[in-house]
Amino acid sequence: MHLAYPAVLSALLFCTGVYGVLARRNAILVLMSVELMLNAVNLNLVAFDVWLSRAAEETLHSGQALALFTIAIAAAEIGIGLAIVLAVYRNRGSSDIDRLRDTAEGHDPDDPDSDTTGRANPAPASGEKAEATA
Repeated sequence: MHLAYPAVLSALLFCTGVYGVLARRNAILVLMSVELMLNAVNLNLVAFDVWLSRAAEETLHSGQALALFTIAIAAAEIGIGLAIVLAVYRNRGSSDIDRLRDTAEGHDPDDPDSDTTGRANPAPASGEKAEATA
């Protein structure tokens, strides 16, 4: 098999993963897109390892060893990423990345009584004088 076939497939997988990371709002789908990109890298590592092994006639197979390390790192990334997403979902009730970005900046778009710093501006109680801040 020619080297071009796995390289083109790897490029398509990687481009699909980049599109998924940039276009999706759900954190789980973003993690899946990152996995697509890592699998594209694994495919390239193995394809170039086979191609270079035939050219140099070596039996080290370093590309396959690197692919195994990448798979181990991807498994750890998914485990930690899903734990973080589940914790955020339990606390916030949503895994929408845009809403999480708004809450991290201190701005709640659903709260009309909050100022730009995210603090609530309650109306002064009756009989109290509103103090001016300098």
